[in-house]
Amino acid sequence: MRLVAQYAQACNLFPGPELEHKLYVLRGHCEAVGRSYDDIEKTVMGPLDPRDPEALVEQLRQYAQLGVTHYHGMVPNVSAIEPLRVLGREVIPAVADL
Repeated sequence: MRLVAQYAQACNLFPGPELEHKLYVLRGHCEAVGRSYDDIEKTVMGPLDPRDPEALVEQLRQYAQLGVTHYHGMVPNVSAIEPLRVLGREVIPAVADL
């Protein structure tokens, strides 16, 4: 995180209980090197499972509240059209303006 604070324009993290702590650590390193924490784009990469759209929307909202601007998702069973339909119908409209 120290190197991210000093040199990076973006930071890609993974979902999990340590995510919030990692962002906290990054903020501290930014302060230490005199850089604005907000200048670094924070992204997360993980599963994008539409079987429980409401839980997925809530999870994405929580990431947005932490300052995550992009979520790179891997859709299980992506060859089937229905998971993509659910994402398009129930998830994307709910999180589009976060």
